[in-house]
Amino acid sequence: MLPAYARSFDVGVAAASVIVSAFAFFRLVFAPAGGLLVARLGERPVYLTGLLVVAASSFATAFAQSYAQLLLFRGLGGIGSTMFTVSAMALLVRLAPPSARGRVSSAYGSAFLIGGMVGPLLGGALAGLGLRAPFIVYGVALVLAALVVGIGLGGARLRPPPGQAERPTMTLGQALGSPVYRAALVSGAANGWTNFGVRMALLPLLAAAVLDQPWVAGAVLAVGAVGTAVTLQFSGRWVDRVGRRPLVIAGLLVMGMSFGLIGLARHDGLPVGAGLALLFALALTSGVGAGLVNPAQQAAVADVVGHERNGGTVLSTFQMSQDGGAILGPVLVGVVADAVGFELAFAVTGVICLVGVLPWLRAPEPLNAPPA
Repeated sequence: MLPAYARSFDVGVAAASVIVSAFAFFRLVFAPAGGLLVARLGERPVYLTGLLVVAASSFATAFAQSYAQLLLFRGLGGIGSTMFTVSAMALLVRLAPPSARGRVSSAYGSAFLIGGMVGPLLGGALAGLGLRAPFIVYGVALVLAALVVGIGLGGARLRPPPGQAERPTMTLGQALGSPVYRAALVSGAANGWTNFGVRMALLPLLAAAVLDQPWVAGAVLAVGAVGTAVTLQFSGRWVDRVGRRPLVIAGLLVMGMSFGLIGLARHDGLPVGAGLALLFALALTSGVGAGLVNPAQQAAVADVVGHERNGGTVLSTFQMSQDGGAILGPVLVGVVADAVGFELAFAVTGVICLVGVLPWLRAPEPLNAPPA
């Protein structure tokens, strides 16, 4: 709903895409501070504060009176977003044993994607009440989530007892010495470009171009989320049994093929019905690719850090690589779409996915390998 909401302020495709990039930009800028906050304050307070910041941003976004206000309010939500995502990743790294990291990451991703499936559908249904309504509902949902997290983690001891030494800290330089971590940074950028950038900013606009109905944009995002959610039920086990590397490579190839061809749904010679069928089919397969990539990447980064060390900066840098892709993707692809159309714009995204494969071809398998 966000790109359509931005278009309601009478801006073009590229400007509507910038709204998604602004959120990622604030995440990128605040990521180093987020990693330091997790290391100093602990995961629980940073997680809760992040949820409440995004809730406040969502309420403000709902009442934006201009494109500039929308850009600012939505962007500020990125600060809260990076706080709770980095703290959540730190919890997964610390608590998940190496033999179950894929399954734990998959379970986390499944919970995340329940919102990815329900949100677009609910947003599309609420669009009849106005484009501002989904953001109010989202803000309320975040406040409720903060209450659940606060109660659920209320009795947990997440910091070392007084007098006990803190865990040693892994520096970014140590992590960069690992070819697995370097490969994860490149594939993370490609994943951010595709899944957190182009998927959220350009795919709804492509759907509206194929059939200008309010429900189509939400439905195409929901179909992709369904593909991811179903895949996550199996990919976590595959990551722990087969390895991280094969799943990352396979997922990027599937995503590259899907996004490289999905722009054809808007081809002038294609009937609307056939265009919709192609759009939903490729959105589904792209979701399958995302379901393969995400738990494998997270498990690989966790392998590099190891549960016995504090890796706040290492984790936030990996998050920055994804946010960097999410910033550049919508802007550059939006410019291409404005200039020459959706077909070439999505083909560029397919090529980016293939670039993300390259460093993994030379990286070793991190499963059961000693930490860097």
